[in-house]
Amino acid sequence: MNDRNEPLEKVKARRDRALGALVDSMPYARWLGIRFDRRGDELTATLGFSDRLIGNPVLPALHGGATAAFLETAAIVELTWAAMWDDLEAGRIMPDPDRPESLPKLPKTIDFTVDYLRSGLARDAYARARVVRQGRRYASVHVEAWQDNRARLLAQATGHFLIPRD
Repeated sequence: MNDRNEPLEKVKARRDRALGALVDSMPYARWLGIRFDRRGDELTATLGFSDRLIGNPVLPALHGGATAAFLETAAIVELTWAAMWDDLEAGRIMPDPDRPESLPKLPKTIDFTVDYLRSGLARDAYARARVVRQGRRYASVHVEAWQDNRARLLAQATGHFLIPRD
């Protein structure tokens, strides 16, 4: 698949199918309504607003558990996406939701620390994760979430993950 003459639309479609298969393999992410937008190898997660995500109806504010789950999901998907990128681009793998054995094994959370910086409003939230360090068995990922203004973070988190063995 690493053909420089491959049409751009075909490359984009292959990447989008792989990302879709990865996210669809996570039932909790689907239930929360988390989606991912891809630009090259950069991912932005979106937590679409829903009334069921409200923790404090008086404000109303997003539930802290929904915020933490959103950040953790963004971290896991980013870490998995980064780990599978080279194999995906070389055509060695092609995740397919109809073939569970083709899906990558997800990293396991060792610990995950969330800093809540402000109340989440009743609107969509966005997040980007960055792999800080990845070894053969362990990885550290930092995630930032915002709503209307990326400079005004809603929350940030740092997670440590156990990398699955093949």
